[in-house]
Amino acid sequence: MAKRAKPAAKRPAAMKLPRVASGELKTLLDFVRYATSRFIEARLVFAHGTTDPVAEAAFLVCETLHLHPDQFETFAMARVTANEAKAILDVIARRVTSRKPAAYLVNKIYMRGLPFYVDERTIVPRSFIGELLDSHFGGEDDETGGSLIEDSTDVESVLDLCTGSGCLAILASRNFPNAAIDAVDLSKDALAVAARNVADYGLEDRITLHRGDLFGPLEGRRYDLIISNPPYVDAQGMADLPRECRAEPKLAFDGGADGLDIVRRILDEAKQHLTPQGGLLCEIGRCRPALEAAYPQLPLLWLETEDSDGEVFWIGAADL
Repeated sequence: MAKRAKPAAKRPAAMKLPRVASGELKTLLDFVRYATSRFIEARLVFAHGTTDPVAEAAFLVCETLHLHPDQFETFAMARVTANEAKAILDVIARRVTSRKPAAYLVNKIYMRGLPFYVDERTIVPRSFIGELLDSHFGGEDDETGGSLIEDSTDVESVLDLCTGSGCLAILASRNFPNAAIDAVDLSKDALAVAARNVADYGLEDRITLHRGDLFGPLEGRRYDLIISNPPYVDAQGMADLPRECRAEPKLAFDGGADGLDIVRRILDEAKQHLTPQGGLLCEIGRCRPALEAAYPQLPLLWLETEDSDGEVFWIGAADL
């Protein structure tokens, strides 16, 4: 849950989109430009898989036309049909007037290039952990900092805490081909979405979903790797959430007064659920100063991604 959105500026409640005459917009690129202008005019917030109005416009246009985002450049100058144009304009209007995350409007989000189903029952996934699974768990050192687990094929058990829609558990199944994966969430609704995604990828035999409070339903099991993107928004952040984020389940954001209520519990209990050579990979957003103040004795390794610095930490079982 990469909760990095800034509060949206206020806009008129009854904002109307300009009328578009038939044939004025012809190509995919035309519609992306139009959508970008409308999104900027409406002062939308982008924090759900896209980081700017152009990327979000391209995402919505492609999804409406049943194209993968990677195919946009191929078809940028292709013309759309009248029915397609109507559908694109409709989703643009719904994004502006409802302020719902784009992923909810098309029931899809991409992580590491893979599509996942998502709806209002779960937070829109946007974790940095997916990138780190690729860059730091391959078994070979690289410019990103090297591997944290010597051989990913040796990982036999993975736990995904606060799994939400199940995306990280599914990505972990690709990075650790020999691992059985448990995924836990407190929300029955979120687990229903996770079950759909697990089934879509045919991973029912490798990923087991558990409903419960963190380690509660796991009966003392131990894991070679624990990953978690828990709620970590502090009280001030909750008060300042933009309208887009308020469409998501509050349970998936609220980390208590300093954002660390759930993180503390994970750190305090993780060692009892890790194998001796295992480790914990946990995302905490902008809570690093508070976490380091609370646990000055822990040798936390802070990891960087393309879009983050010091929002995810790693710690081995021996150091907990």
